[in-house]
Amino acid sequence: MGKSIGLLELKSIPAGVQSADEMLKAADVELLTAAPICPGKYIIIVSGQVGAVKSSMEKGRQVAGTFLICHHIINNVHPSVPPALAGTVDVVRVTALGMLETMSALTAVRAADIAAKASSIILMEVRVARGLGGKGYLTFTGEVSAVKSALDSCVSQLADSGDITGSCLIPSPHKGLLEKLV
Repeated sequence: MGKSIGLLELKSIPAGVQSADEMLKAADVELLTAAPICPGKYIIIVSGQVGAVKSSMEKGRQVAGTFLICHHIINNVHPSVPPALAGTVDVVRVTALGMLETMSALTAVRAADIAAKASSIILMEVRVARGLGGKGYLTFTGEVSAVKSALDSCVSQLADSGDITGSCLIPSPHKGLLEKLV
């Protein structure tokens, strides 16, 4: 079985911390992030084998109870998504830059998986809600056609939900811009 990512968003920070602890105790998963996000919410993202993530998420939902806002599991997640969430991707060359903004943190992670599976791109960063008023965004690079294909796939799969607030494709981004983004 492949790797999965489980995502929980709660409307209580103490309930979030307690849920994260119980999720880690319930199954052999790696905690990718567990942190307060804007506006006063808490997000938990775990990774591991499909069965372990499923068990961990079930426990997290139980512990969260009425504080649970939303949850999602991405099975067989693209291997580039966890490093992009952690901000540990080294990008050597940026031919074209793609960006996508989402209404929720969890949708940004789903969009990153869709983009990476749709086209030959390099995920640079997936930012989930910190300092973004609960929103999320992702940045990625590749050839112009690959970036366009990734953006088109995200829009076609996520636009109906109203969760995408904006996107752009920048061919040959200016060096000064890249210095601030990377």
